[in-house]
Amino acid sequence: MTAEHYFSTDPDAPMRRSEIEFSVAGRDYRLAVASGVFSAGRLDPGTAVLLRKAGLPGPDTEGALLDLGCGYGPITCVLATEAPRATVHAIDVNSRARDLTAENAAKLGLAARVRVAAPDDVPGDVRFTQIWSNPPTHVGKAELHALMDRWLPRLAPDGVAWLVINRNLGGDSLHTWLTERGWQVERIASQKGFRVLRVTGKPAVA
Repeated sequence: MTAEHYFSTDPDAPMRRSEIEFSVAGRDYRLAVASGVFSAGRLDPGTAVLLRKAGLPGPDTEGALLDLGCGYGPITCVLATEAPRATVHAIDVNSRARDLTAENAAKLGLAARVRVAAPDDVPGDVRFTQIWSNPPTHVGKAELHALMDRWLPRLAPDGVAWLVINRNLGGDSLHTWLTERGWQVERIASQKGFRVLRVTGKPAVA
């Protein structure tokens, strides 16, 4: 799978469908996947580390959650399952990914609380209690920084973002850059070459 495919708005790759299975927090998931979407052959190792090491929302979590770069929806489906009182916004530039996320959410009975959209279609007034992302590092550092600058400021004042970054693809440099931008960043875990970062709100301007 080339980067150009899953970063494309409308992938040209023939749509070959299959399913993958994985478990998170004692629950089993079986999701539809397809070619032209990120990590269609398996649950991406970075996503697996994120879902295992980050602080999953619980039944008391409310408000809007964001899955930034949702792919076929593994993070979205886990968040919506674990936090039945929250609404999950699942965004991706890839139309095929969005269709799969919507399909998988519906199959799990989560459609009423999942909002699947292209990035530009998310209402501008929504603030997120949590942001979750395995961001596309292969787009390049400038594009990755632009992505963070666009979405992290939309955290609620007491919100938290959970990011997973491959150490060899800029995990430590992103940590440094976010800190320099004024975010509070804590490395929660380092496993299998991935960094799990907990990002909280910028300090108040004096």
